[in-house]
Amino acid sequence: MAGRYRRISGRRSWLRRAALFGMALALAPVALTLLYIVPFVHPVSTLMLKDLALLQGYDRRWVEIEDVAPVMLYSIIMSEDGQFCSHSGIDWRELSAVLDDAMDGEASRGASTITMQTVKNLFLWQRPLGTLRKAIEIPYAIYLDLMMTKRRIMEIYVNVAEFGPNIYGVEAAAQHHFGVSARNLTRRQAALLTAALPNPILRNPGKPSPGLRRIANRIERRAMAAGDYVGCVK
Repeated sequence: MAGRYRRISGRRSWLRRAALFGMALALAPVALTLLYIVPFVHPVSTLMLKDLALLQGYDRRWVEIEDVAPVMLYSIIMSEDGQFCSHSGIDWRELSAVLDDAMDGEASRGASTITMQTVKNLFLWQRPLGTLRKAIEIPYAIYLDLMMTKRRIMEIYVNVAEFGPNIYGVEAAAQHHFGVSARNLTRRQAALLTAALPNPILRNPGKPSPGLRRIANRIERRAMAAGDYVGCVK
């Protein structure tokens, strides 16, 4: 009887510890968000931490949003999240359309906002279990948008986004691929860097394939017509 009680008690103790650990993990992004609001704090991404853990190192050079060519910001918004300045972290219309496509058995397409991608880069994993991760991104993205200005979210995003193997942030990417600073990126260079974002490991902005050049052409046109869509980062 005493042995059975010890086993049950041990299981309950393990479950309590597991629950506390899970709660701590869930609350960590909440606490870190409060820290990352501070302008002089330069967050790192989970991929950067992975590179460090694997002793690979990485190239990331933090740059203030004022020192990023506006056309780079416009290109990212118009390519990645056209409603960035107007939504509250989630583009519900786009998300609903994706869910409808999934219910109809159509091919899946992305619905991640820049805010959701920032959450993923800062706090979550890349692969596998993408659907589960996206569900976790939603409440964190709403919270991030509530606590931070759009300019700060964008500043963090352009400094933690992956632009190539062990290359993070627009400044390191601009220097690596084009030998210029983020401040001096041309419209074409900004479009090529943005075109690489969905798959930075296989897409090389410095040596673009014909397909990448076509995508960049489309991004250039969208950035030129950005207008009020990018008002929150001007």
